[in-house]
Amino acid sequence: MKLKRFGTAAAFLAAGALTLSACGGGDTSGSEGGESADAGSAAGTLIGGGASSQESAMTAWTQGVTEVSPDLTVNYDPVGSGAGREGFLAGQYSFAGSDAAMDEEEQASAEEICGPEGVFHVPSYISPVAVAFNLEGVDTVNMDAETIAQVFAGEITTWNDEKIAEQNEGTELPDTPITVVHRADDSGTTENFTAYLTEAAGDAWEYDEVETWPSEIAAESAQQTSGVVSLAGSTDGAITYADASQVGELGTVAVGVGDEYVEYSADAASAAVDASEQNEDGSVELDRSTEEAGVYPIVLVSYHIYCQQYQDQETADLAKAFGEYVISEEGQQAAADSAGSAPISEDTRSAAAERLGAIAVQG
Repeated sequence: MKLKRFGTAAAFLAAGALTLSACGGGDTSGSEGGESADAGSAAGTLIGGGASSQESAMTAWTQGVTEVSPDLTVNYDPVGSGAGREGFLAGQYSFAGSDAAMDEEEQASAEEICGPEGVFHVPSYISPVAVAFNLEGVDTVNMDAETIAQVFAGEITTWNDEKIAEQNEGTELPDTPITVVHRADDSGTTENFTAYLTEAAGDAWEYDEVETWPSEIAAESAQQTSGVVSLAGSTDGAITYADASQVGELGTVAVGVGDEYVEYSADAASAAVDASEQNEDGSVELDRSTEEAGVYPIVLVSYHIYCQQYQDQETADLAKAFGEYVISEEGQQAAADSAGSAPISEDTRSAAAERLGAIAVQG
């Protein structure tokens, strides 16, 4: 991971007002902004919501954090990335899980809520996004980016289409119609998948990077990750995109990268992130059109988004304690064991730890 310089810890300690009830009630006593709290002393309930891709990992984290902070309870609502960011900005959540970083408009809104220093992103969960399908007798197929784009755009409509068949010599593909299944809700997984298509497929994908699936494309839809996987699993010939940890028994696409086809794996996803750059706000710039060997390019980097400043000491301590557990080797291993995610690198952990350690209290 190449890290862009994000400044000193002092940059995170400006005096901003937090007015949301979800982030606490106004107790400004306790440690000075940026002073680390003892994780074991954090006590109370931290409420978050967002990316459904993190659901399995979040279960592991919310259980595991009690080993270091016995009195810390974390409640997480897997409502989807867009709804999670909206809930955070509306005061419903004290942190958001999101498969996409906040855009400029959201960051401006966050400044109004969290103070002039706004928010920061912690890359907490790295996972391949699988292109998954339900086709009897077929477990894996090869497709390059252009072919994947044409399938999801509705231009390739049967599984034995010549463009698929020529990349899968020796595999008997039926003439089954292809049913595209996409997320109905605003989704960071959709944004990551369409970002890949935009960057890697060229003119074959004309809909750009979007969080809401293009309405012009005739397709089936379902809510959240579990919904698209369930619908694809019950529809012969279906194809969808989903966090790889949740595709279950569906077949998967090996994605064309350079001169090879790469199957998804935690290691191949981690390789994509380590070859990328991290922005000042903690978000990651991925090279989705890479031709580097062994890299799986359809990668989801899911964040936890925190305020730089919380209004009360309790919420600041809870956010800091939970965030530090999530990025720890123990926390990352818990997620890997539960969800098959790729642990973050030491460089990512170090940068995230500095940001978390600088969480401040108003005043």
